[in-house]
Amino acid sequence: MNPESPYLPFPVRLTQARFDTPDKSLRTFRAAFEDPAHAAAFRYRPGQFAELSVAGFGEAPIGIASSPTEGPELLFTVSRMGVVTSALHALEPGDRFGVRGPLGNGYPLDDLAGRDIVVVAGGYAVTTLRSAMVWLLDPAHRERFGRITFIYGARSPELLLYQDVWRQWMRRADVDCRVTIDNACQGWDCLVGFVPRVLKDLAPSPENAAALVCGPPAMIRFSLPVFEDLGWRPGQIFMSLENRMKCGIGICGRCNVGNRYVCKHGPVFSKAELDRLPAEY
Repeated sequence: MNPESPYLPFPVRLTQARFDTPDKSLRTFRAAFEDPAHAAAFRYRPGQFAELSVAGFGEAPIGIASSPTEGPELLFTVSRMGVVTSALHALEPGDRFGVRGPLGNGYPLDDLAGRDIVVVAGGYAVTTLRSAMVWLLDPAHRERFGRITFIYGARSPELLLYQDVWRQWMRRADVDCRVTIDNACQGWDCLVGFVPRVLKDLAPSPENAAALVCGPPAMIRFSLPVFEDLGWRPGQIFMSLENRMKCGIGICGRCNVGNRYVCKHGPVFSKAELDRLPAEY
């Protein structure tokens, strides 16, 4: 966070950018801080987000896809949906934009040490789970955790993000990596089927385990009963929400669910916490 004010972004420069989908609706950015002191002040955890801003257009909350174990540069994948995200998509390497944060609570990875970890991701909501996976598999952390399982799905191969990393995970003996698409297509060499079905077939044990889940509402809605049928308790499942976040620091009130602010008390909540809140999330 900027020590001068939580409202002030850090200036960064775009170092790399690529479109991730044929329709150019998703673009991944790599950005570097202009001041090393700002990089040192931006101490983040997997699962947190930042407000990305373009002068004259405003700011938008975007999950941090990089892991702090990867160095000072930041990685974001942005879906073009409105004025701010369209302005971000128009940036080219060398252009400046603002990063305000880090914001939110992140995944409680340190508290989960010693457990097996099941990561369930869908669509482009995989961004912060990429961060968590890279952190978990870093040599400094890997031995602190048991079995690590990664389940990731999208409608079609071209909508699967970060193929460079999950293809590497598939070759690792210490990760069970399952990647799936909704319907079969020519040339696809991994699984076919919806994420909840893959989860059911894999049937991960709840014994001394925790799950990190982020994806489209339908994926989450049909995955949670699978966990329940397998004996998982609500306190073992952690989900990341995106409820209408705006200010990022619990001031504007836009993202409240009951007496909780998604941007401040989340965006990561255990299912046990969510079960105590109104069903509006």
